[in-house]
Order: sequence, then structure tokens, then C-alpha cells
Amino acid sequence: MKEYDVIAIGTGSAVSVVDGLQREDPHLRAAIVDKDEPGGICLTRGCIPSKLLLYPAEVVRTVERASEFGITAPLKSVDFGRVMDRMRRLIGKDIEVIRQGLSHSTNIDYYPASAEFVAPYTLKVGEETLHAPKIVLGLGSEVLVPRVPGLEEAGYLTSDTVLRLEKRPASLVVIGGGYIAAEYGHFFASMGCEVTILGRNARFLPDEDPEVAQVAQQGLSRHLTIRTSHEVVEVRAGRRGRKDVVALDRISQQRTTFSVDEILVACGRGPTSGRLHAEKAGIALDPAGWVVVNDYLETSQPGIYALGDATGRFPFKHKANYDAKIVFRNLAHGQKEKADYHAVPHAVFTDPEVAGVGLTEPEARSALPPERLLIGRYRFADTAKGEAMALQGTPYFVKALVDREGYRLVGAHIVGPQASVLVQEAVNLMYTETQSARPIVEGMHIHPALSEVVERAFLALAPASGHSHGTTS
Repeated sequence: MKEYDVIAIGTGSAVSVVDGLQREDPHLRAAIVDKDEPGGICLTRGCIPSKLLLYPAEVVRTVERASEFGITAPLKSVDFGRVMDRMRRLIGKDIEVIRQGLSHSTNIDYYPASAEFVAPYTLKVGEETLHAPKIVLGLGSEVLVPRVPGLEEAGYLTSDTVLRLEKRPASLVVIGGGYIAAEYGHFFASMGCEVTILGRNARFLPDEDPEVAQVAQQGLSRHLTIRTSHEVVEVRAGRRGRKDVVALDRISQQRTTFSVDEILVACGRGPTSGRLHAEKAGIALDPAGWVVVNDYLETSQPGIYALGDATGRFPFKHKANYDAKIVFRNLAHGQKEKADYHAVPHAVFTDPEVAGVGLTEPEARSALPPERLLIGRYRFADTAKGEAMALQGTPYFVKALVDREGYRLVGAHIVGPQASVLVQEAVNLMYTETQSARPIVEGMHIHPALSEVVERAFLALAPASGHSHGTTS
């Protein structure tokens, strides 16, 4: 049996915990275990490769709009293979840098293999048995695939396997109506693919503020087809190698068949804990299989912590990085620092871009009395920069949600250009001691910059009772 001071499972954010511990104690012995390519899901098959694809999609849409500004810029062609090759080349380079770093790090043993618990604090990794009093579980997550008759036989892509595509399909059905479906639907449509998104939920992007989701669907529908309340019930082999996807409208009960070249399953991600045999280590899992942690991210077994996707909460890389800081502090210094998720931001890199933090409007209306909730909305089109960007006629907007008591910022939601950048102004204030929105209202904003739309949304704050729920104005 090999003895270590700490073992990390996963080469994503868990590695930064080990790095921090070794800075505190250069002689600390660590083992890092990962059966997948090093770098974690974000680098190898998640946010980074997808964003390397989505930026070319953004360029395509920009070129298409050039004529609105008196610029002749015909879009002659899109080299799908080159776009994909560039993504794989850049990702491959980063993966190799991490692999070399792990393989040659002092006092770190890197195990590119599967791990499973055989006893508390004891792991079987390949032919080796490893033991440590401190263990960090950065398990990531895996693709969820619905049980649809005929789907396995017909074949399909996922957000993992789609990165290996060499040739662009002429037509594509995306099963799912969330973030992954929105982003890849946008990408393939911009590459010239005929895309249909089939979401079983009654609302596109169901986790978003409803008003934001409505505008996002309206904008993205200019380039592809979105069907909500549609559940895929069967897949059949079609003519000439195509695939027939049968979807049931959950409202009308009518069935529609979509004949396409390819299917992309984008139904979310689930836990990977099943292979870990956590029960042998005394680590509790919830009914869905996610690792149960307390406020300090410690599992039911003292000294064993879990972070990122492993806990099933907020599957974003920035949240995993935040978790890693909490785990490091609690492991290194014996602190009892709680994880605080009151302001976890997110963004959906589609067309239009979407971003948000904190409570949605329905959540804020439920959490606060009507006399305390203030809501402010402002349209991009009504700013000087919005006019310069030819955004007239678009419903893009910023929504601010504030608790009148202490002028505390409880949520902000944006749909429109650079939403992921603009929302950070609200995010940073939500991490101050008072969480007051006053700096946005009182601070000087550059004119005419796009950030004015954020300022004006907060200047427009008014009692919730004066706003009609779910309408832009």
C-alpha cells in the first residue's frame, strides 16, 4: 500500500487544492488520479472547447449583419473541418502541457487510471492500493442519455463525442432545451446546418428568468427551429442513412417526425460516483448519486471533501474553482469556512447571449414581500451604444432585482450582446459585505458604453407591484 498525505481524484479544480497544499508544505506527498485526459471536463470536453467553437459562430453572425452598417462583407463559405481542427489542436496542446506537468511534478504521483474505494481513505487504482488521511473528490459528471426506443441503434452525438466530428451534418436534431442545447444549436446553425431543438420542458432555457428565456428563444429562432413541450419518444432508421426522430407534443399529444442526418443528445449531466464505490468509504450519496457534503464541502467521512460537479450543485467551472478555494482553506488551515452560493453567476453563449446571477423574478417575488421588491428593466436599444450597434427593434434588456431593505441586490439578468461581461458588475457587488446596489446607481458609467444599459436598469428600479410580471417594457 502506498501512503500519501493527500489524494485528489480528478485533474480539474481538485489539482489546485493539491497545488495550494504543496505551497504550504513543499514536502507533502500527493497522488492525483484521473482515468480521463488531464485537465478536467471544462478543458477536455466542456466549456473551453465549446467556446472555441462558439466564437467562430459569433463571427459568422457578425459578418451576416455587416450590411446593416453599410459594409459589404459577403460570407462566402465556412470551413467546418478547419473550425473543428483548430479547436482540437488548441485543446490538445493544453492537455499535453498539463499531462507533462503532472508527470514530472515533485512529490506528486500521477495515476492515469480509474479509482475505486476499497475501505475508508483507501483506494484501488490499477494494480496499486493508495491510502491518505485527506482526499479530494473532483469527480466531474457524465452525459445523461434518455431511454428512447431506437436511439442506441440509430446512433447519436453527445457534448463529449461531438468534438470529434470531422464533417458537418446537413441537418441536426438536438434533444434537450437547456444550456448545452442552446449553445450547440447556435454553433451548428451558424455553420450552415439545419437545426431543430426539441425540449420536453414547457419553456426554453427553463432555469433562466422566464422573461429572459422568452427573448432568448425569440432571438435564436431567427436561425433555427425550437420546439418546447416536445418529448422524443422514438428514433428510427430513415431513408438514405438518415434518422427519423419522433417527438410527442406534450400539450396537443400530436406526434411529429423529423428526418435528419444526425442527433445530438443534450439532456444534461449526471453523477459519476457509481464507479467509485463510495459506500465502502462511508461516503453518503443522495438519491440521484451526487456526493453529499456539508456547508464546508466535507463529506460524511471526515477529511474527505468533494467539489465542483461531484456535489450536483451549479455545474460551472468557476463554481468548481470557488469550491477548490474553500476546500483548500479547510484542509490546510483547519478552518471552518462555509461555501456561500448566494451569487453564483452563469452565462449561455448563444445568440443572443444570456447571463444571470442570484434570484430570478419569480423567485424574488416569492422570497420578498411586494413592498420590498424593486424591479428595474432597461433595453439595449434605448442606449446610445445600442443604437450604434443597430439594436433597434430587438427586445434585449437588463433586469435588476433589489430588496428595498438595505438596497440589497438580489438578482440581475441580461439577454443581449456581451451579457456575460455586463453581469459581472452586479456579481461583484453581491460579494460585498452589504451587497448594496448603490455603487451602480451612484457610480460614473462611461458614455456611450454598453455598460450604461446596466446603470439605467438600476436607475429604473420601481416597486414590483408596479410591474406586470414577465413583460419587457
